[in-house]
Amino acid sequence: MISLKNPKELAAMKQACQIAAGALWAGGRAVAPGVTTAEIDAVIHDYIVQHGARPNFLGYGGFKGSACVSVNEELIHGIPGKRVLKEGDIVSIDGGAELNGFHGDNAWTFAVGTVSEEAAALMEATRIALERAIEAARPGNRMGDIGHAVQSYAESRGYHVVRQYVGHGIGRKLHESPEVPNFGQPGRGIRLLPGMTLAIEPMIAMGTHQVRVLRDGWTVVNASGQLTAHYEHTVAITESGPVILTLPPEEAIE
Repeated sequence: MISLKNPKELAAMKQACQIAAGALWAGGRAVAPGVTTAEIDAVIHDYIVQHGARPNFLGYGGFKGSACVSVNEELIHGIPGKRVLKEGDIVSIDGGAELNGFHGDNAWTFAVGTVSEEAAALMEATRIALERAIEAARPGNRMGDIGHAVQSYAESRGYHVVRQYVGHGIGRKLHESPEVPNFGQPGRGIRLLPGMTLAIEPMIAMGTHQVRVLRDGWTVVNASGQLTAHYEHTVAITESGPVILTLPPEEAIE
């Protein structure tokens, strides 16, 4: 069942989303050569706790971090640990917060120092795909319009859309109905209604759309071993259009 949020619930949910966004960008500021993925996770954990919320990834399904920190060919669900970031890496950070019974979830791909032109182009394309998907998240449209926005743009740039993992509804639970695929046909799928809250998250890869899970049972990597990128916002569908709930406060990204 899809949960439609009223204005009071959306206001409460935005508070959780703002903490999630601030934590994500605090983690992003910590990205640098020589930093471990565990150190980035610690920054995110501390930010969320210091702002009175709970890291909603920590312990979820047994996950051991407060954020997923995925490097280069790692698409999603990277377990924070001893891996040291190097100049030229790209790192996707995915994390969220729960506050007063509501969840926020967001992700971004950050450059470690100066990256290659192909890495920068992949990051830009995935970010633009997210922007186009959000623009399609309007009342009266269909879920396929969101997926088509991602797929058509990414594929026009020569990239591949991962199909095994998708976005999701979010609210009182971190993962709610409906699923939000990054592929689809315009005008198909469930109708988008005001009050829906969606975690829209393009996951784009070079070389292939195929992925595999490492022996740790969590980390999802590009089957071709090439670069991947992941961007995500929590978005509310309103009568006047999509509203991004995880836009970070200005001070968070300075």
